[in-house]
Amino acid sequence: MKKIVLTGGGTAGHVTPNIALIPGLKEASYEISYIGSYRGMEKELIEAEHIPYYGISSGKLRRYLDLKNLSDPFKVIKGFGQSLRLLRKLKPDIVFSKGGFVSVPVVLAAKFRKIPVIIHESDITPGLANKIAIPAAKKVCCNFSETLKYLPRDKAVLTGSPIRQELLSGNPEYARSYCHFNSKKPVLLVIGGSSGSKAINDAVRAKLPALLKEFQIIHLCGKGNLDDSQAKTAGYAQFEYVSQQLKDMFALADVVISRAGANAICELLALRKPNILIPLPAAASRGDQILNAKSFEKQGFSFVLEEENLTADTLCSAVRTVSANQTGYKKAMRKSGQMDSIETILQLIEKELAH
Repeated sequence: MKKIVLTGGGTAGHVTPNIALIPGLKEASYEISYIGSYRGMEKELIEAEHIPYYGISSGKLRRYLDLKNLSDPFKVIKGFGQSLRLLRKLKPDIVFSKGGFVSVPVVLAAKFRKIPVIIHESDITPGLANKIAIPAAKKVCCNFSETLKYLPRDKAVLTGSPIRQELLSGNPEYARSYCHFNSKKPVLLVIGGSSGSKAINDAVRAKLPALLKEFQIIHLCGKGNLDDSQAKTAGYAQFEYVSQQLKDMFALADVVISRAGANAICELLALRKPNILIPLPAAASRGDQILNAKSFEKQGFSFVLEEENLTADTLCSAVRTVSANQTGYKKAMRKSGQMDSIETILQLIEKELAH
């Protein structure tokens, strides 16, 4: 049996593409193991897939001054040693990395043990973890054609992002019943990222009465961000987080408000959902979401509202604009030529093993 180790973590965006690959890998008779951090969100997500999970020490590599910069390199070194031992035990034929800082020691240990590595970069420009990992990789998959110029020419492969296939089979009536909605008004789905977004939550709630005149609203607001005062508001269903129900909520949604993480926006593209993207501002990130959003805006897939310009009024205006032009956004998305990323990556893995 062929053996593969998957790695990646820190945010849902570094885990869900790996999860999307799992059914195809199982069908191709791979024995799958996962290496992530001790307590990252990847642990719970992967264990739910009944995949053997191994935690290692993980330190964040920062571009800014922080006292943890003194201790975290030692965590990475410890994680490298743990990865060496795990790879010796698991004996994988190949490692597939989705990035995030936990993946760095795994990828470096794989190179040390002469195990081929394929990595995937979702954003337009590679993040620091993948920049460190690229020299150790045989191939680097990417999501956007704009990314190719940032990668070594002999390693870069445009694959798109693996999309969880279950998202494509949602039942809108299940979501309607779950949220206690009627069929008279369209549905606005608000997703603030895996941790939620205070700026988005505040803007939505500030205009809730006005928005509820036109829409029913599903609000995924993040852990600890429920507004108890709105618990019984008709037409407004708020949740900290959903898992199984997400596919049905996507199927029910007419318009989506979202952050601009690469995997999230590729899911919106695959589902042909007219959307408003509110990327993380440059001050709170390395600016990757801004680049992602601008690429989608340029192609006519999204309406972009930068957080610096986000108010209750600008958000309400954007929702009305996108809702009125749903046909145009869907038409542009249908012409996107989005790739079958899962099959492309599985073929790449098989090809690398055949060398």
